[in-house]
Amino acid sequence: MTSQASETTQLLLAWADGDALALEALTPRVYRELRRMAAAFMKSEREGQTLQATALVHEVYLRLVDVHRVPLQGKAHFFAICAQIMRRILVDAARKRGTVKHGGGLGRVELGDAPDLSSRKDHELIALNDALDLLKEGDPRKARIVELRYFGGLSVAETALLMNVSEGTVTRDWRLARGWLLAEIAKT
Repeated sequence: MTSQASETTQLLLAWADGDALALEALTPRVYRELRRMAAAFMKSEREGQTLQATALVHEVYLRLVDVHRVPLQGKAHFFAICAQIMRRILVDAARKRGTVKHGGGLGRVELGDAPDLSSRKDHELIALNDALDLLKEGDPRKARIVELRYFGGLSVAETALLMNVSEGTVTRDWRLARGWLLAEIAKT
């Protein structure tokens, strides 16, 4: 473990214990990584998405303010929590766009009668979220790998390091989880 990773872990643990100064030292360390995670995920979002990667990171930060109620186990646990929060924010935004008040998923019809297919990505994200919740009940490790890879934008190597498993395990679980999720989503 590098000294920077160890220092980051120490700061995370101090912050979780209520040390406000630790948060000041921690913020610049994790901001870049959270921004990278958010940007990686936002690439797969629907066209016309109004939520930007920076805003997503800021929303994650706002939700992390209450992290003192969650016992942190280190850097890996922290980034797993961040990936889960990003997932919730994006799914909540997709659900909100699909409500009747916001058009109920009906697209605008422009003068050229071109259909708006933007709600399709929202529906897919919600279906993925629901399937992922089912996977989590049966195989929490595979569900966590999906969260870190898909919602967190982490590579196989980064996921393996954070979860303390081999890259082969991550690759195998990722492949199996994707197949299971695709089959589950196809049922809807």
